[in-house]
Amino acid sequence: MKILVVGSGGREHALAWKLAESPEVDRIFCAPGNAGTEEIGENVSIPATELSKLVRFAKENRIGLTVIGPDDALAGGIVDLFEAEGLRIFGPNQKAAQLEASKIFAKELMSAEKIPTAEARTFSSSKEALDYCSEVMPPVVIKADGLALGKGVIIAHARENARQVVRSMMEEHVFGEAGRRIIIEECLRGSECSVHALVSGEAFRMLATARDHKRALDGDEGPNTGGMGAVSPADNWNTEREREFDDSIMQPLLHGLTRSGLMFRGLLFPGLMVTSSGLRVLEFNCRFGDPETQAILPRLKSDLVSLLMATIEGRLEDATIEFDSRTAVTVILASGGYPRKYDAGKPIEGLENAASLPEVRIFHAGTKRQDGKIVTSGGRVLAITALGESVTEARERAYAAIRQIHFEGCHFRRDIALRLAHA
Repeated sequence: MKILVVGSGGREHALAWKLAESPEVDRIFCAPGNAGTEEIGENVSIPATELSKLVRFAKENRIGLTVIGPDDALAGGIVDLFEAEGLRIFGPNQKAAQLEASKIFAKELMSAEKIPTAEARTFSSSKEALDYCSEVMPPVVIKADGLALGKGVIIAHARENARQVVRSMMEEHVFGEAGRRIIIEECLRGSECSVHALVSGEAFRMLATARDHKRALDGDEGPNTGGMGAVSPADNWNTEREREFDDSIMQPLLHGLTRSGLMFRGLLFPGLMVTSSGLRVLEFNCRFGDPETQAILPRLKSDLVSLLMATIEGRLEDATIEFDSRTAVTVILASGGYPRKYDAGKPIEGLENAASLPEVRIFHAGTKRQDGKIVTSGGRVLAITALGESVTEARERAYAAIRQIHFEGCHFRRDIALRLAHA
């Protein structure tokens, strides 16, 4: 079978790497891919947003399965286009992908199905939102309705700060159309957890849990990013919480989607807050997380191709999923200045030495090959993942690999999973 992976980040490199392990796979293409994916398969210079070109490529090359990484391709309807041509593709269709593409759609569905989430109000008028900011007690969470590259959620700790955020989203259009409508909601207290589940209609199967580290700097300081590291499994998850998740979140959600005439087939990744009052949904994502995928897939023992095919074909009940019991720690190496302005084109050294260390995987994100060398090409450059019998061992292996890698301006957090190691 030929497989096409759409996207260019660390998530897509991890997916391509895991898919390539399957005995069913003959050849892998990545569009557009990066310097890491080209070591696994063949990069194709088609951006993830060029949907019609991707369809044509899949038809001409007789691709047996296409796997979508980025959210904007799903929101753009790539699954609908592929299915109209009789092509097999993993991911929800455009209507189902509204769960991620519109936070207001997700909030209204959760309200209708009584799914536990933060109290919130929706605004399409900046004046009404600004007036509300003057009344509500901070801190509040302000969310752009649409997709904003993981940066459309901002916590405002003071009323004037909240008003500034509203103006930037709704009047200055820093997120374009994504901020035309916004949500202002209560700021939940607790610990976050990322849950991944394969979903086919009203059937679902849990994958491993993970915890993401969003802030740019040690000690959870600095601006929010797309993620500076992850650890799997999550330390704040247990059998009781999984039962609560099943009963109060997943079953009502999938029933609600079905009643709305929406068939969800793909990967559902709810971001959760574990509070003193139970689980609360922060958001829904309709694709594999980044960097959670880089921590989860190295622990997966089962054949990923078989699992994705079972999801597409409605055979999830028959699927068996097995994970390595060890811990995975992923640390992101980013360009200096990320998530704000940064320079690219910096040569990366030491990759081979780092990759030779035991139980270490290096996933490329913002990289490309230039004049025979691998150089930086994005904000998040590499994801270094290590497995260990304990969090401490996994951390030690990951940071030992990082010490082998060098590029100008390299920035990373030194406290990924540190609290867990000391627990």
